[in-house]
Amino acid sequence: MGSQNVIQINGKHPQDSGHSRLNELGYKQELKRDLSVLSNFAFSFSIISVVTGITTLYNSGLRFGGPVVLVYGWLVAGVFTMAVGLSMAEICSSYPTSGGLYYWSAKLAGHSWAPFASWITGWYNIVGQWAVTTSVNFSLAQLIGVIILLSTGGQNEGGYVASKYMILVIHAGLLLVHAIINSLPISWLSFFGQIAAAWNILGVFFLMICIPLVAKEKASAEFVFTHFNTDNDAGISSKPYIFLIGLLMSQYTLTGYDASAHMSEETKSADINGPKGIISSIGISIIVGWGYLLGITFAVTDIPQLLSPDNDAGGYAIAEIFYQAFKKRYGSGTGGIICLLVVAVAIFFCAMSSLTSNSRMVYAFSRDGAMPLSSLWHKVNQQEVPIYAVWLSAVIAFCMALTSLGSIVAFQAMTSIAVIGLYIAYALPIFFRVTLARKSFVPGPFNLGRYGVVIGWISVLWVITISVLFSLPVAYPITDQTLNYTPVAVGGLFIIVVSYWIVNARYWFKGPVTNVGTPSNV
Repeated sequence: MGSQNVIQINGKHPQDSGHSRLNELGYKQELKRDLSVLSNFAFSFSIISVVTGITTLYNSGLRFGGPVVLVYGWLVAGVFTMAVGLSMAEICSSYPTSGGLYYWSAKLAGHSWAPFASWITGWYNIVGQWAVTTSVNFSLAQLIGVIILLSTGGQNEGGYVASKYMILVIHAGLLLVHAIINSLPISWLSFFGQIAAAWNILGVFFLMICIPLVAKEKASAEFVFTHFNTDNDAGISSKPYIFLIGLLMSQYTLTGYDASAHMSEETKSADINGPKGIISSIGISIIVGWGYLLGITFAVTDIPQLLSPDNDAGGYAIAEIFYQAFKKRYGSGTGGIICLLVVAVAIFFCAMSSLTSNSRMVYAFSRDGAMPLSSLWHKVNQQEVPIYAVWLSAVIAFCMALTSLGSIVAFQAMTSIAVIGLYIAYALPIFFRVTLARKSFVPGPFNLGRYGVVIGWISVLWVITISVLFSLPVAYPITDQTLNYTPVAVGGLFIIVVSYWIVNARYWFKGPVTNVGTPSNV
């Protein structure tokens, strides 16, 4: 494939193949094309961030199924996620633009359906990304609260318990720092992205070796590979039902790899390296994530105690595992707090990369006139950074977290769009690829050949499956506090987006708009 990396123009000046492909698609190069395949991979890998997803949702996995769901559910979700990733990589190779999914939908749905397909994919993608940025930052704020609690003595010795207002303040401070970092030139972001990828890999290996080594009491292999926890305080006893609900932790973690597509206008040879970024970030995440899960689960000996709100970490299972492992071995939990800081840095980088990907989506979507005040959001500064898109995304992520003050149930429903909303956006272009564009799709340098349609259908069916699964009730009897509001949030977004389309947008939104030959938007 190396021969396709560079295209000769007039026999003299070599031009990047991604740049040429972008021009063919009707866009001029406005962002700085400076990212290597490693940097592109690093952004997606840092957003998937197995340390982030597993740490923040380990409680859910322990409660619903325990070790069996954690160990095998991860592999089930991993296989199907790879199918989705392969289908996306094939389309990315043909259309390497920052718009990613919504541009793909427009191209694959055909002329008459293009505007509507593009509109609905784009809005699910962008709102899903805002929800990811919000939930990752909020998770970090909560973890910082737990670190402060343990550092000041823990729940049982008068440690400081952060209020919901303090968590929101920490969340706001983190967003501010991430917005400042994302205002730097792409070369700086590339550097931070590579540090983030290295930290995620090294951090996972450090923790999966360190925690089982330090823990005095270890679980048996039989417990880790065969124990199914049905004691969930949620009134659910059906094992298949528990297993399916328990998949949420794995599927939430394995999300966000569309970043490789959104960074494609800044990636060298994006028609080859964008797909590589998607596939490698998923594959490596599946392997290191499974290792992290095994390492930590070998330190689990008492599930009810880990989930109890009366333990030192206030019911935060992984924090309690780390803290108790060091406390029982050395008489002090300080080592456990240091391990939590390793996790916190990984989540920090994850949130930073989420905002990067988010801002590129805003930039591309507004470049095509799909957002209110579009002309502002796709302006780039002298460093070729979409600066207004960065700050808009940070402000929206803060506003979304305000729901946590009213009800944590409402907040969780809104952040559930982070999984289902994003996956719906992933599935739509794949669906158009295997239906309307089945015969007309022209593959790029990376393609699945005759398996493309089969893998595409597997991907679409998996997204339909998880959309139903994660909308099911997670506690019985169902009350206003235990109702799963996910379908309300995802369905509400659908109603708003489609209504806006019918009433207004269908008259003016024509899908992706080419900008070759227009003045630069700096």
